[in-house]
Amino acid sequence: MSQSVVIDCFPGSVQRYRNEHAIVAIDVIRATTTAVTTVFLGRRCVPVDSLATALRAASRLTNPLLLGELGGKMPSGFDLTNSPAQLALRDDISRPAILLSTSGTQLICAAAGCQAVYLGCFRNCASLSRYLLGRHPRIAVIGAGSRDEFREEDQMCCAFITEALINGGYEPENRRTMEIVERWSGAPPSACANGKSAAYLRSSGQVNDLEFILSHINDINAVFKLDGDEIVMLPLDLQSQFPVPNAGAPGIPDATSLAPQGLA
Repeated sequence: MSQSVVIDCFPGSVQRYRNEHAIVAIDVIRATTTAVTTVFLGRRCVPVDSLATALRAASRLTNPLLLGELGGKMPSGFDLTNSPAQLALRDDISRPAILLSTSGTQLICAAAGCQAVYLGCFRNCASLSRYLLGRHPRIAVIGAGSRDEFREEDQMCCAFITEALINGGYEPENRRTMEIVERWSGAPPSACANGKSAAYLRSSGQVNDLEFILSHINDINAVFKLDGDEIVMLPLDLQSQFPVPNAGAPGIPDATSLAPQGLA
């Protein structure tokens, strides 16, 4: 059976892939990084696509932690913005997190009901690539986008995962997919430090999140998947045994060359 992969962007693109593709949702700055960090630390995480849905979810949970932003601003009544760095410092992991963001959780929730929905970020792109290879015949790797732009960090993460799949025998479904892979092949994630998302974090006093994201590269050997309305971490013994490139191979950079630069 032929296997193929496609890169796309924005929550609205999910409809093109709903019937035949597994979905990888990517919002490096910051929703999928925050979600992956949340679950990795042992906290439950429920992504939502609206403030109303967040409040309904909160009413069903005991002492939930409301995380997120809309249009870059933390909604009234929320405990924390969409910050992986701040979340990682908290020790109240018994409180389930409800995560809302302008783009990333919209993408995750839009993909609900597809054959499978995975979360990707710089923290787990190598392990996710290994897991996916050979597991689904068609895969759509989708960036969340921001302000109608396919941001650099999401392009890069999409490209890293897709290049690993192509190296493992998947065919790109269109030329645009291959162009994005070729553009970012071999680039360190720190290259996105000059992009608009990084500039926003600096200008809004949230550079700690940029530093967190760029100093946590392939440090989690696990796969994160939407299961019902929650994000779960798959046990390591269920991960794929297919031979694929490890971190450091083409398409999957390792952490040694990724020291953040120019973040001040």
